[in-house]
Amino acid sequence: MEILDTLNRTLLNDNRTGGENCPLDIAAYKQMALMYSRMENAMVVLSDMQSKKSFVYGSGTSQKLGLNLARVPVEIDSIWEDEIINKIHPEDRLKKYVHELRFFNCLQSIQFTEHAPYYVSSRIRMMGDDSGYIGIRHRMFYVYSPVSHNLRFALCLYNIEVKCTDKVFRPEFLIIDSLTGHIVSEDSLDYGNILTAREMEILRYIGEGHTSKEIAASLSISINTVSRHRQNILEKLRVKNSIEAVYTQLP
Repeated sequence: MEILDTLNRTLLNDNRTGGENCPLDIAAYKQMALMYSRMENAMVVLSDMQSKKSFVYGSGTSQKLGLNLARVPVEIDSIWEDEIINKIHPEDRLKKYVHELRFFNCLQSIQFTEHAPYYVSSRIRMMGDDSGYIGIRHRMFYVYSPVSHNLRFALCLYNIEVKCTDKVFRPEFLIIDSLTGHIVSEDSLDYGNILTAREMEILRYIGEGHTSKEIAASLSISINTVSRHRQNILEKLRVKNSIEAVYTQLP
């Protein structure tokens, strides 16, 4: 996935120097993740950019999602928890990646001492244990090394979304300042009013890094048809290239 590759390079490259001097104790953050999983019944993922590993803590939420996390924690040799991520609705997954990259860039634009209050809050759809999508509240926090000022930990929490019977569930992607309660950035673009269903499908494939030939094969259409759709997407979104088209999903 093209966006995922960009995000992966960005997060890990930020920790390319000075990581060995980081005084943060991973045992303390693993204990914090365990407490979140128990107190909030959240599925929690702690990713360590220094060791390039993740630690996943299961709960009732993970069971609802059909994930068998018997060990506590489940250790993964990657900063990405693929089994969890693959549960996310494809459209929400693409927006999640883009929004997390925006979050990283947002923090890079402010003083290191001001990072702590900011976090990402998203409402996403994830495949449940009964093969239907359910609403999930996802929150993500970044922890930076006090020595190198590089990103050290990412803490992700997944909870079952509060049921609102009078509202239709819609995905939501926010960057929030917890000290003021202000929304710093939010997803405000409704692609459904701009692109056709086929163009949305093409854009999702583009975001996942597929070539025009691969898209054509997957959708059983010609490469010329894919090229025409790609051009229409660029014109409708008023952008110069496909990557910029994907990025404009967020303001």
